[in-house]
Amino acid sequence: GKEVIIANAIIAILTIGGQQLFSFFTFSCPCHVGQNLIYGLAFLGVPALILLVVGYALNNQTWRLVTGKRSPLQKETTPNRLLHCKLICFVLCSITGRALVAPITWLAVTLINGSYYVCAMSEYVSVHYYGADPNVTASERRRILAAFPCSQLVPPELTRARDEVILLLRYQSQVAGWLLIAVVVITVFLSYCLASCFSPLSFLHFRYWSSYVHNEQELFDEATDQHSRLYAMQHVRKFFGFVPGSENVKEIRIPSLREWQAISGLAFLKRVDEEHYDYSLLHDWALKESVNGKFLKTDEDP
Repeated sequence: GKEVIIANAIIAILTIGGQQLFSFFTFSCPCHVGQNLIYGLAFLGVPALILLVVGYALNNQTWRLVTGKRSPLQKETTPNRLLHCKLICFVLCSITGRALVAPITWLAVTLINGSYYVCAMSEYVSVHYYGADPNVTASERRRILAAFPCSQLVPPELTRARDEVILLLRYQSQVAGWLLIAVVVITVFLSYCLASCFSPLSFLHFRYWSSYVHNEQELFDEATDQHSRLYAMQHVRKFFGFVPGSENVKEIRIPSLREWQAISGLAFLKRVDEEHYDYSLLHDWALKESVNGKFLKTDEDP
């Protein structure tokens, strides 16, 4: 929907801005044989890989897909295996599509910029540069070519050769960047076309379904917040003897040292029976202990 398009556009813009800042402040080609390729590919690939992982991590569908898969109740709720596998594949494709926005943007922008590619591939250019000694060895040629990204290391007689090599590499890099963009755009368009063709819903019905899912999630989040607040309020009231925010509190409960100890510390989610869990130590205490202890009277109008 529109939200997805806007989100992807924002991610792409932030990635472009981040790439420009990253290049300006950190990139400095070593201009040394054997190091250029590693350095250039690291700046091309590692940030893209990190952005891909972050894209997966920030997608709620990822955690919906993996959370609770080892639960004993999972087997009971799993539908037809084939249908389940198809659904997982569909969700994975959707998650991957969203996660790829930032890394592909990074790769496309860096390739169009050309600096990383020039650094990585300079020593592998298969051209005879102007002014070079024809008797120069292959290793010496690679050493000279590796220094081309750093203009201050190039002798004056090889300046023209350096300019031509840099132009050639930038041409290759920018063509690769635009080809990547073209392939991605065509792939996305064809994917949406195929998804629409195989959709069981008509166009307006699909829009209604998208609207319903969005509204259902918003209402569910609101109900979750309110329900959990009311549920937690019962346990807090049992412990302290009053509801937070209440007016004219006539008495408060003074928890004992043992009770303070019982709700303090660390705890994992605790299963209490076949259908329910304790969410916290206070929750566990409230379900187990009866209402007793010391109460202190308070003035109605403090």
